[in-house]
Amino acid sequence: MTAAEFSLPEFSLIVTLADAAHGRAIAVEADTGARAAIARRLGLLALDRFVLTAEVRAIAGGIAAKGEVSADVVQACAATDLPVSATIVEPFDLRFLRDVDAPASEEEEIEIGSEDLDLLPLEGDRIDLGEAAVQTLSLALNPFPRHPDADRILAEKGVLSEEAAGPFAALAKLRGKPGA
Repeated sequence: MTAAEFSLPEFSLIVTLADAAHGRAIAVEADTGARAAIARRLGLLALDRFVLTAEVRAIAGGIAAKGEVSADVVQACAATDLPVSATIVEPFDLRFLRDVDAPASEEEEIEIGSEDLDLLPLEGDRIDLGEAAVQTLSLALNPFPRHPDADRILAEKGVLSEEAAGPFAALAKLRGKPGA
């Protein structure tokens, strides 16, 4: 492994079991350097604001964190590469527990309910809530952002719309022809 693979995440915020034992409110905003590094990692054109607010508390076997990530992002349009700005407010409710990855026997059937969806492993007696916040943002991003003028710009360049170039476009043309 290289030295870069061992480096801290762009926005690290360590919370220990001792911190969470009596409950703790967290409100932190990423600085310019952290926002630039997060933007590079997530393939954003810009990350103008990144705020994490959360309540952490100790629970049986680990730490619970409930809060939200809010951010002002600029992504590249999937069709034109033009900048597309968006404000994201993404709530989260995570539980970091010991033995989340405990292997089950092959015969043992595991049933996962909705309460098990946001379980993460507890690393010793600490979690990196900042890294969890960055991952929450990455999941909240629009995978195919589209600029409001994308259709007009593409039409001006002669690119057919999805309806005109799609698999049923030829059938639609035949339907309108006499004798077809």
